[in-house]
Amino acid sequence: MMSVRIYHNPRCSKSRETLALLEQRGLTPEIIKYLDTPPDADQLKVLLEQLGMRSARELMRTKEEEYRTLGLAEVTDEAELIAAMVAHPRLIERPIVVKGERAALGRPPEQVLDIL
Repeated sequence: MMSVRIYHNPRCSKSRETLALLEQRGLTPEIIKYLDTPPDADQLKVLLEQLGMRSARELMRTKEEEYRTLGLAEVTDEAELIAAMVAHPRLIERPIVVKGERAALGRPPEQVLDIL
C-alpha cells in the first residue's frame, strides 16, 4: 500500500477533520506539522504541481495577517510568493494530503478521497 502524508495543523478544524477521515478509512498517514517543519521551496513547487495549481497564490491563505503586512497581493513573482510561504508557513493553505504523485487540499475534507 502506498503511504499517505498530511501537512497538518492540529489547531485547524478542517485539518483535524481530514486527519480523522483518513483514520476512519484505516489509514495511518505520516503527519507533518508544517508550522513546526515547513516545506522548503522545492517541496512547495512539487506540492503545487501535485495539486494541479498554476500559481503559488492558489495555495496561500490570503486572509492571514502576514499576507497583508508583506504586501503579497501586489507580488507577481512566483519565486517570491513561494519564499514568503517558506518564511511564513501560516500562509500555506491546509491540510494537504499526498499519496504517491497526487495531492489534494482538504477543503472540504472529503476532497482528499479523490486521491485515495
